[in-house]
Amino acid sequence: MAKLKMGVIGVGGIAQERHIPAYSGMQDIVELTALQDINVERAKEAAENFQIPHVFENYNELFKEVDAVTICTPNKFHSEIAIAALEAGVHVLVEKPMAITAEECQAMIAAAQKNDRLLSIAYHYRFTPEGKLGKEAIINGEIGEPLVTRVQAMRRRKVPGWGVFTNKDLQGGGSLIDFGCHLLDLALWLLDDPKPVEVIGKTYDKLSKTPGQVNDWGAFDHETFNVDDHVTSYITFENGMSLQFECSWAANIKEDYTALSVSGVDGGMDVYPFQLYQTKYGTVWNSQPNLKEANLSPGFYQAKNFVDSCLGNDELVVKPEQALKVTKLMEAIYKSSEIGSSVKLT
Repeated sequence: MAKLKMGVIGVGGIAQERHIPAYSGMQDIVELTALQDINVERAKEAAENFQIPHVFENYNELFKEVDAVTICTPNKFHSEIAIAALEAGVHVLVEKPMAITAEECQAMIAAAQKNDRLLSIAYHYRFTPEGKLGKEAIINGEIGEPLVTRVQAMRRRKVPGWGVFTNKDLQGGGSLIDFGCHLLDLALWLLDDPKPVEVIGKTYDKLSKTPGQVNDWGAFDHETFNVDDHVTSYITFENGMSLQFECSWAANIKEDYTALSVSGVDGGMDVYPFQLYQTKYGTVWNSQPNLKEANLSPGFYQAKNFVDSCLGNDELVVKPEQALKVTKLMEAIYKSSEIGSSVKLT
């Protein structure tokens, strides 16, 4: 059986903790062939640790040795590198978000279509057991027509104090573009990709700009902090549905939590932890599955879907047109906060 030759560009934490281990766990179908990073010594160290044969200083040279590439660079470079890979005839999995702007996303999609290559985005919450179960529940009519969705991706004191997460030029934003985007993507997927028509949003950074903050994830400079640490939004859709959205890196709340709930005509559900709320036999009825702990991480199933799709044995779960919609919504939330009014989408 032919193996997919995989390269990884950007070998920081997300590459070494999620993507490379996932590919290493499916050596029957994928061969980790090459790494590239602007920090060549870090790439060489990772190559030695994971027994990967090739390290390149230039990603264009890497493309000559692989069938597919996983891009784990700062957000600013997602579009540039993805397009170069696609033009070189290489399939692409890019870390979330797809890109900083919708224009960049559209250019990536055009390159994928032009070169007949696959392009996917690492929104791995779709591969969680609860996320997959929620999708099945909606497909099978457990809640009927969805009406109102509520999303909260909340952290109390977890501004990432490493890497470039608080660098707006390189990342494009903070808690929304780093963390909230995952739950925003999951919600849209569960709702069968509805068309958004209006967004009102508000972003905050005052807490992280205040001196002397306690932070669980390392130190950062409050004086240079220039991204969002807390975001709220209300989104309406063409079919009448609405979505209440909130995310944070830093907020004065009791504890971290992730919540996604959908209320429909015939029932409702919470995704984390998964529960269904219905009426049966003349009474209200709550049910909860006995979900077994997954043997493998969502990152593994995400990687396998991408590899299998590249080999022609599966269909991408995360399609680029869907990820484009997430980026458009994030752009609208940021713009709404900037201008102080709602943003209409076409």
